[in-house]
Amino acid sequence: MKINRSHRYFFAFASTGLGSISRLAIPTNGFSPSCVRPAWPTSTHRVRAMRTSTAIRDSLKSDCIDDDRAKRLDTLANLANEALASHGNDIFKPFHARVAVVMPPSTITSDDEKFQQSFRRLGLIATQPFSKADQTVAAIPFYDTDGSGLALAPSMATDVVYKHVLPEGYDGWTGDVGLLAMLLLNEMAKLHVDASTGDPSPKGVADLPHRQPTIQSLMTAYVAALPSYEEMTALHPLLWNERDQELLQSSSTQKIYRLLDDIDDDAAWLEEHLWKADRQTFPETISLRIPIPIPSDDDHDHEDGHDNDNDYRIEQRPCFSPRGFRYAVALVRSRSFFVDGSLRLLPFLDFANHDDDDDGFDSREISGGGIGTLWGSAKGAFLKSGKALSVGDEVKISYGPKGPAEYLLDHGFVPDMCRSSRPSVAAAITAELTFEVDDGDRFRDDKLDVLEYDTYESAPMEPRQSFDIVGGVGSTGEPDPAMMQFLRLVKLGGKDAFLLESIFRKEVWGFMSEPVSEENERQVVMEVIDACERALEDMEGVEEEEKEENEEEDGKITPPSQNARLCAMVRESERRALERTLAYMKQESEALDLKEYYQERRLKSLGLDSEWSPEDDDVGWGGTRVPGGANYDW
Repeated sequence: MKINRSHRYFFAFASTGLGSISRLAIPTNGFSPSCVRPAWPTSTHRVRAMRTSTAIRDSLKSDCIDDDRAKRLDTLANLANEALASHGNDIFKPFHARVAVVMPPSTITSDDEKFQQSFRRLGLIATQPFSKADQTVAAIPFYDTDGSGLALAPSMATDVVYKHVLPEGYDGWTGDVGLLAMLLLNEMAKLHVDASTGDPSPKGVADLPHRQPTIQSLMTAYVAALPSYEEMTALHPLLWNERDQELLQSSSTQKIYRLLDDIDDDAAWLEEHLWKADRQTFPETISLRIPIPIPSDDDHDHEDGHDNDNDYRIEQRPCFSPRGFRYAVALVRSRSFFVDGSLRLLPFLDFANHDDDDDGFDSREISGGGIGTLWGSAKGAFLKSGKALSVGDEVKISYGPKGPAEYLLDHGFVPDMCRSSRPSVAAAITAELTFEVDDGDRFRDDKLDVLEYDTYESAPMEPRQSFDIVGGVGSTGEPDPAMMQFLRLVKLGGKDAFLLESIFRKEVWGFMSEPVSEENERQVVMEVIDACERALEDMEGVEEEEKEENEEEDGKITPPSQNARLCAMVRESERRALERTLAYMKQESEALDLKEYYQERRLKSLGLDSEWSPEDDDVGWGGTRVPGGANYDW
């Protein structure tokens, strides 16, 4: 059954050139697993969990990679490199790097940076020298139409893999991220093996997309090298325990509960209408055969009966289930790139780690372009050097100038640039403010019509909008003009409501780009001030609560968990943006009488902005026509 619904937005980060990312609002129409969404719960509605697993999760993020984990990662890196050596030339144009276990650089001195370095797993190492910046290290073509390559795009889910499974026009709350997550789950399911024998037993839509065996072997090595569910519980907020998620909810203006609700709603619909009906194709759990050395006595056979030369471990991973879907969404959010107009998974290129140091390593974003092939040219993605590299240097990229909460919710860490005082990264010190048209507004219907039909043709606005505010060094705190424009419409009423009449309908949105009236502007300014003050109060309350919980009976303070430290980084960065915006808006509130409003602008445009006297030769009436100037003899 197809359910009609209004436009919604999926926000993605689009590359706008070197070192630049912009946020795009992509309208999504069509089928939705849900038409009416309740407000996401506040922290008091979530079950408060004990810290039973905090020590376990922190142990996975210790300062040194333990031997077993290092061996496992080294084996996965070797598998990836063997596949690249054998078949990389069949798809990459070129790939001058190898996958390796990466260790924290010795140059890092910041304690906050040191503990975050333990989050790193695998990275890319240059296999040939690059004499300067902007040289191609790796490139991969897309093949979106049939999915025969390695790169995954959302359109492949609806047009290829799940074409005969999903209803026409399917549109989930997770948008393109959810579609890529479904593709990733299918790639995992295709590698399912019998847990007792280790023999292949493919699940999912096993024959799609069609790939050459050499290309599929690369995808197999890539999927095996992805973090397991257990690893991701320590590496990504979407899989943190509920107590830590609650802390993050209260620490940021970007609410993780909203994201979790979107994921859970999509998973519930897919479970009910798709997965549960065909568990043979869509199993809740899959088994992957990972060739990892298993410690054993050399004089005895392994417990599973396999020879030393054929050791492997069967790893269980959640798949087509709410838990598996959340796991896949976490992987996609941490590894996807917006390239050539679409969010994409770019296998092997996504092993490149982030770096935002002004003086070191690569800082280029992955970009799109044309790639030469045997059959002509194709669109693809490029990973380029950010500086001269020697053989053995780590190849790093920029994940873009996102804010602290976005980095944490996407990638599981908060980079230095989101806490830095460097003017060059001031735009990374951000917070988010959300506003909406009140349900009880007597002019709500008129305002919704303006938002839907008269804002932006390619991406009409919804009644609920979120905007970034910036607070880094050099920032004045001036808010986004689009936020002020939206709020002027939201607060439009009283004597200004005449602007919502049909005669002004095509112009009213443009009118909102400038102050409407002193009363309207006062309401707008106070709305922003109140939002900033509420957010700052919430953060102060969280810090006081954390201090009380960490204080022991003898007065000593228990060190915060690593997840708590990440939440504290987000709070500190967002506080700077909120305080700077608050200071700017308070200044605005004291200068409202100095602004020019709609009436003044309108009178000026009609030439009626000054007193008329008969001595005036020309007051803008056009030609010689002035009031009372006609020489008629009645």
